[in-house]
Amino acid sequence: MRWQGGRRGGGVEDRRGMGAGGAVGGGLGVMVLAVIGYLIFGIPPETTTAVATRFGAAAQQEGEKGTPEDQAGLFVDVVGANINDVWAQALVGYQPPRVVLYEGGTGTQCGFGQAAMGPFYCPPDRTVYLDLSFWQQLEQLGGSSGEFARAYVIAHEFGHHVQTLTGLSEEVRQAQARAGSQAEANRYSVALELQADCFAGVWAANAARVSDGQVAMTAGDLDAGLKTAAAIGDDRLTQGRASPESFTHGSSEERAAWLKRGYDSGDPAVCDTFAAR
Repeated sequence: MRWQGGRRGGGVEDRRGMGAGGAVGGGLGVMVLAVIGYLIFGIPPETTTAVATRFGAAAQQEGEKGTPEDQAGLFVDVVGANINDVWAQALVGYQPPRVVLYEGGTGTQCGFGQAAMGPFYCPPDRTVYLDLSFWQQLEQLGGSSGEFARAYVIAHEFGHHVQTLTGLSEEVRQAQARAGSQAEANRYSVALELQADCFAGVWAANAARVSDGQVAMTAGDLDAGLKTAAAIGDDRLTQGRASPESFTHGSSEERAAWLKRGYDSGDPAVCDTFAAR
């Protein structure tokens, strides 16, 4: 994937290095507080750890370290800026999300975010949260190590931002609240996730056009993206043990198919996964 030299400005806030217990001196500081609290005051260590972690998360929400300068952070910044450029042309009134890079855990308006959750988008604060250790996890799950595979994941989360701006996310939340069963509620979730995959494909198809080729896919990128989309399908992640009724993101086949559909068309109008299901 070609991206170096592309325009920066993806709205990235770098919280890496702060850690889940950053406000009290990092993980070691939390451990020390836990020992002191137990020996002197008889407070259970797990209580001190939980409070310190929450305190650290709150501090992270207030603290800003500016935009990243390392290669991994620059990649997110340039790709994010390009995704914003594509959606600014495709969606009237588009407003870019914030992007937060963190390690381990961080505070969000959706609660305490953790790396184990993978990349996620929080609608209340309109922010994409990324712990970049997920790239290694993605490879372990069978995804590609290529840069476009990572860009696809970022673009998927930006897709959820688009759904929030258009009001679709709220409509889905209300529909899920009215659902007669968990299986029905899950179907709405799957449609939402597959649409975000399709939106990622739409971005990829238009990336070079809005950047005069500074950000563009290269040979093999689409295959890497499809491989990655398939690797994080619900059936693959559960090794076939879960039934389709319990899926929340879609099967491997569905995720790859919708990514490709968005890419082949380059038009968000083809991404009506709700009608398709």
